[in-house]
Amino acid sequence: MSSQLKLYNTLTREKEIFQPLNPPHVGLYVCGPTVYSDVHLGNVRSFLSFDIVFRYLTYLDYKVRYVRNITDVGHLVDDADEGEDKIAKKARLEALEPMEVVQKYTNGFHDVMRIFNILPPSIEPTATGHIIEQIEMVKKIIDNGLAYEVDGSVYFDVRKYAEKHNYGSLSGRNIDDLRSNTRTLDGQDQKRDPLDFAIWKKAEGGHIMHWPSPWGQGFPGWHLECSAMSTKYLGKEFDIHGGGMDLKFPHHECEIAQNQGANEKGGPRYWMHGNMLTVEGRKMAKSEGNGFTPEELITGNHKLLEQGYSPMTVRFFMLQCHYASTLDFSNDALRAAEKGYKRLSDGIKTLESLQPAETSSVDVDALKKSCVESMNDDFNTPILISKLFDGVKMINLIKAGTEKISADDLEKLKRTMHDFTFDVLGFKMEEEGSSEGGNLTESLIELAINLRKGAKLSKDFSTADQIRNELSAMGIVLKDSPEGTSFEIG
Repeated sequence: MSSQLKLYNTLTREKEIFQPLNPPHVGLYVCGPTVYSDVHLGNVRSFLSFDIVFRYLTYLDYKVRYVRNITDVGHLVDDADEGEDKIAKKARLEALEPMEVVQKYTNGFHDVMRIFNILPPSIEPTATGHIIEQIEMVKKIIDNGLAYEVDGSVYFDVRKYAEKHNYGSLSGRNIDDLRSNTRTLDGQDQKRDPLDFAIWKKAEGGHIMHWPSPWGQGFPGWHLECSAMSTKYLGKEFDIHGGGMDLKFPHHECEIAQNQGANEKGGPRYWMHGNMLTVEGRKMAKSEGNGFTPEELITGNHKLLEQGYSPMTVRFFMLQCHYASTLDFSNDALRAAEKGYKRLSDGIKTLESLQPAETSSVDVDALKKSCVESMNDDFNTPILISKLFDGVKMINLIKAGTEKISADDLEKLKRTMHDFTFDVLGFKMEEEGSSEGGNLTESLIELAINLRKGAKLSKDFSTADQIRNELSAMGIVLKDSPEGTSFEIG
């Protein structure tokens, strides 16, 4: 097992040698989705980044417990302490039960993760499934003098916490600057300080998602679930916590405060943050209206898409950029990624047909060493991809007879290329076929069918018809029956 893996720790702002608390076991927690809408590619990039972390730690023979939560209550519309719950709002707008919304978009999230070959976590806990643990954590924080109750709501006392701890240590923000830049919103007069945040909220009249607590009917604050669930499954201290850069403040800063407030320990030792996917310099997000859905990816049916692109093309495009760097979308970049992935795939296919010689003129050990060094340098996937292309060059030279390889080295080369292409980077071979220049797989068609099924269940028949029509235009005929929906490719 390698002891020289280095990762950038947001908390210390330094690249550090990774030293797990209890090797070979590693605890990894990643903030999952709030399941109130479809997943877009900006979300995919974040989960892909930590899929790579999970895969590489596993490759290094660590026994990884990977926890990725599902937020199904408590995330308010303004991402703070006021406004309507995002899931409750969606349920009201679609005339559904909140758990119908949760199930619909959780299913959709899982479908998208499978399409992009993003591995499932070891544990996928939900906020609603851990109300008891969250209430118990609130009790501990109150008992430790770091929270107060007002009319059924409980707030974390940031000023009190800051007397002994550095609130702002993760984001690098100064508490006095934060206070001077914080405006008081309507309904926040309950707080002793504008910086205080809710760890339990009173359920006002008409709020349809609430539970009994020592403070009355209410629901947990958004930040609380991750502290409670990471503690339950990984311990008061664990190895790595990951999430998007946009969660650094206030979400992750509040997590640290809650962990310290309840357990006198800060939770994770290493904080990792993936950067955003942008479109023409703007963050890809639902609120910006520039996020691509999987159905739009399949068909190319989006004003910013010139064609459809396969999932592995998109995965390759994303992994050509380091997880901590901003990645800007362009059709040119995706078309280049399509060609790059085909070159890598063709190299793997050629590898299978190589014939061994008596001796080698190539250095396979050096190739493997360079691949490991790339990933040991803070999961540097762009450099790893460049090393794999060195491997493709080696393969083509052997095929052409310019270089030769022994039987033992040929097996090493196959193992190295397969390990890093498929196990570490998570690529998979795609069936040949065209969809406006992109590869089309059966799994993508199944995803479109599932999206159509979800639209029909939500009585969104116009979207269901649009999906059928788009697939029909691509030569894919859907056949509905009591047993479900099948398809034929014309």
